[in-house]
Amino acid sequence: MRKIFYAVAFSLALYGCKTTQNTITEEPPIVTNLDLVHVNNDRVLVSVDPPEISTEETVFYIPKTVPGTYSTSNYGKYAEDFKALDSKGNELEVIKIDENSWRIPNAKKLDKVTYLVNDTFDIQGEGGIYSMAGTNILEDKNFLLNLHGFVGYFEKMEEKEYRLEILRPSDLIAGSSLNVDETLDAEVENAKTDVYNLNRYFEVTDNPIMYAAPDTTSFMAGNMKVLIDVYSPNKKHSAQSLKPAMEKMIRAQKDFLGDINNTDKYAIIVYLSATPGQNDAGNFGALEHHTSTVVVMPETMEQQALNKSMTDIVSHEFFHIITPLGVHSNEIHYFDYNNPKMSEHLWMYEGVTEYFANLFQVNQGLIDNQDFYDRMNEKINTAKRFDDTMSFTVMSENILEDPYQDSYYNVYQKGALIGMALDIRLRELSEGRMGVLDLMKKLTERYGKNKPFEDEELIPVIVELTYPEIQEFFDTYVSGTTPIPYDQFFEKVGLELREDQVPVDYLLKDQSTPYITVNASGNILVRNDIELNTFFTELGLQGGDVIREINGVAYTREYIYDLIMASQEWAEGEQIQVKVTRNGEDVVLEGPIAAAKAPGMRLTEIPNASSEQIELRHAWLKS
Repeated sequence: MRKIFYAVAFSLALYGCKTTQNTITEEPPIVTNLDLVHVNNDRVLVSVDPPEISTEETVFYIPKTVPGTYSTSNYGKYAEDFKALDSKGNELEVIKIDENSWRIPNAKKLDKVTYLVNDTFDIQGEGGIYSMAGTNILEDKNFLLNLHGFVGYFEKMEEKEYRLEILRPSDLIAGSSLNVDETLDAEVENAKTDVYNLNRYFEVTDNPIMYAAPDTTSFMAGNMKVLIDVYSPNKKHSAQSLKPAMEKMIRAQKDFLGDINNTDKYAIIVYLSATPGQNDAGNFGALEHHTSTVVVMPETMEQQALNKSMTDIVSHEFFHIITPLGVHSNEIHYFDYNNPKMSEHLWMYEGVTEYFANLFQVNQGLIDNQDFYDRMNEKINTAKRFDDTMSFTVMSENILEDPYQDSYYNVYQKGALIGMALDIRLRELSEGRMGVLDLMKKLTERYGKNKPFEDEELIPVIVELTYPEIQEFFDTYVSGTTPIPYDQFFEKVGLELREDQVPVDYLLKDQSTPYITVNASGNILVRNDIELNTFFTELGLQGGDVIREINGVAYTREYIYDLIMASQEWAEGEQIQVKVTRNGEDVVLEGPIAAAKAPGMRLTEIPNASSEQIELRHAWLKS
């Protein structure tokens, strides 16, 4: 999963599949029905009909947590009016165990269970669930079906086949990497039933579907078909408008990956929130699946900013086809949705994935070397806010527990830096011939998506596939508690940290340090307790200024999010006018927008680097 954070004083949070052959068995599948036509007070009716149960009792579960989120979500709390019925429609006894599970004592008489599901987008704060892992029910317009939020499972029946039948309005189509096995004419007017056959419960949760009015496009990247499905309620963006950036990015990713090819179809499902946090998705990013990703972003973003964010986010999710989707442990493969045991290898699942999402861009010429260095340096600065002596494997294995869960965001920072340091070390030991991507190719050949590994065997296998010295790297920096000496790794490739003017966002110094804040009256102020960047100083803005308007648009606390989004579109040299109140008087400041820079340590190339350093740097970034 990839999340974006626009973290300011008022905390704006923004910021991880299937191509199978269905085998024929004599046992009937578990038949699940979702009714998207007869929406009941913003709730969808779900029924789950299992084969005959031979045990005296059974337990029905809705997931507590799902792969890729590394958090407790309790999707069962969105289910209401849970009933167990016999073949004649009579209710059977049900004992609710907790938010996510129901015991059915007289299971031999059970025909099916039914329940109504609320969506998460309408709940205040979305119940702590990331929007990209959440659900939306907007009658006749949009249904975002992250199916783990709708479909449950019976105990010890997770490996049985599912037949998913979705009754939907005929003018809404499915956005998904799944193929519809058949579409049936429904007895209901202006409705049809889509049927999907899935091999096990994991495939149900691994294949999100979005029903909306048609807004789709596709392109080929090598031998892989990429689908884009978009829901933009105000039609500000479309699948066609997103296509150029996505096509350029994924083709570059395919070139970077070479012969790694885990899927012949991939779906990018994009939900754009019109009113973030106001009965609509309020946090943004994406969640990975084997052959798709669900992306949730604000509809208010301008095209250029959306393209940039989508490139960073979707590239991360796409690289998950390598790990954990292609290379993973038993904890991932046989995921326990209601009593999860987490793997100790988040450094690989999320860290290496995030590293690749940046490395491929410099490797394929989408960004220049200095941009890549700046990104890595920003991760170093962000990682410093976490306990740098915490064992990464211990943290990963206990990520759902205190005190480790507060370090989750660090998997995208130090996790990526572990991938970077390992890459440089491998390049050094192999004289440039082998890097982390080569290692992941070897692991893919050893394992693959259908052969999980034991958690404790991975590092010894990596050492076996690479060099004995790599054991010390893991013992020291990954399993161990020693902080990574980044300067030593950078020296190997002819880089150094030096004082310089560092590029920053116009309104944010970094992902958690804004240059603006909000007072009790709801006004936006320039902070007076922080050194301002060159955008502020060259325009003449001062600490304590109350911002009233920018380019004729009034901004208050209610529109702070719009201001942050608008600033992503500002370009150096364009004229800007800012109206402020300073010491009780109105002041108008205007002039060209200056590049925003602030003093800091910048990672740069050593001017007199040796030929060995330059060659190793080239192998690291361009091989």
